[in-house]
Amino acid sequence: MPDTAGLLDRLRRGLPALWLGVLVGVAGIAAPAPFAMLAKADAGRVVGRILGQEAWLSLSMAVVLLLLERQRARNAAQSGQGSVLSGDLLLVLATMFCTVAGYFGVQSALPAARAGLGGLSFGQWHAVSVLFYGIKALLVLALAWRGTRCPPALNVSRPPSS
Repeated sequence: MPDTAGLLDRLRRGLPALWLGVLVGVAGIAAPAPFAMLAKADAGRVVGRILGQEAWLSLSMAVVLLLLERQRARNAAQSGQGSVLSGDLLLVLATMFCTVAGYFGVQSALPAARAGLGGLSFGQWHAVSVLFYGIKALLVLALAWRGTRCPPALNVSRPPSS
């Protein structure tokens, strides 16, 4: 019989690393490539589509991590080993905020900025979007880094090295 708790813990620890790979791949490869091959307007539409798919994927991953982390934090709180509001849970919530604000919030302002309307220019809105994306990537990096810690059951004291 498979160890469901262990499998879910592995998923909770490994998913941020996969997510970080997606974010780096989009920012480093998928977004710049269309601008090297297509007219600026066409490249912008392609990258907008890529970023839209990334935003939905990010929300999906964040919801899965949120559910897994809530269960882990709830179990830790019930056993007296932690709080229901864990640091990892706050990191996941922050990534969700960055995704919603950075993509869904900024996307709605871009058409007006392109037309020269509104308080910020297109370039300024683009900078805000990039800032949210970068913060989200750093938050996911922190989640991945924290996922590399040994689970409490595996914390074995090691003899001092000579």
